[in-house]
Amino acid sequence: MRTICAIGLMHAMQLRFAVMMAAFWIFATAQASTVSAAAGAGAPAMSPAQALAHLMAGNQRYQHDVNSHPHLHAKRRSELVGGQAPFAVILSCSDSRVPPELIFDQGLGGLFVVRLAGNTVTRAGLESIDYAVAHLGTNLIMVLGHDSCGAVKGALTECVSKPAAELPEIFANICPAVDQARKAGGGKLESSAIDLNVIGQVRILERSPLFKKGLADGSLKIVGARYNLESGKVEIINSGD
Repeated sequence: MRTICAIGLMHAMQLRFAVMMAAFWIFATAQASTVSAAAGAGAPAMSPAQALAHLMAGNQRYQHDVNSHPHLHAKRRSELVGGQAPFAVILSCSDSRVPPELIFDQGLGGLFVVRLAGNTVTRAGLESIDYAVAHLGTNLIMVLGHDSCGAVKGALTECVSKPAAELPEIFANICPAVDQARKAGGGKLESSAIDLNVIGQVRILERSPLFKKGLADGSLKIVGARYNLESGKVEIINSGD
């Protein structure tokens, strides 16, 4: 009887050890997969042109209510623990009606978003964008304006009442676009100022020494665009250069 009990106890211990080793192997494999996914985060997965096409394809889905809601699951969260490799930077307005991840139908880790009222380039914003380009390998920057922008509306009034140096930065950064729109004339002053503001911010980024090399060798692309609140459509703005 004692022999039978000893044999049973030995079998139980062996089974327990086997289960523990199997659990360890599964955990180690999962960890290796996570590290591998994070290690590949540094190299761009697509060219600037491909990144733009991918972005606009997502907006097409959004417009037509066929969102795919990609990469919104636990596996993706685990993959991103070790690092990120967003394919595009979006400098957009803080307006609650213009959330970049939604209007481009993107999930976790796809976009590096910098949001400021009026979608203008500030020092902190520029440094944030540079981080994405220089350290995360992002090769597309989009400045995204939108219809009925409150910051632009405010600037239309504030920029004629005081010198730009005396205005809050949110308005002062938009004043050059307001001035251009007034000089151009026409009956759509606000709409014109929205487009000119986007173009102006794109030019600020293009002139920055931080992005000079990438723009020169074609490894980086900077574009301006405008979002239509009603249709959900994003359209590229031609700077006219």
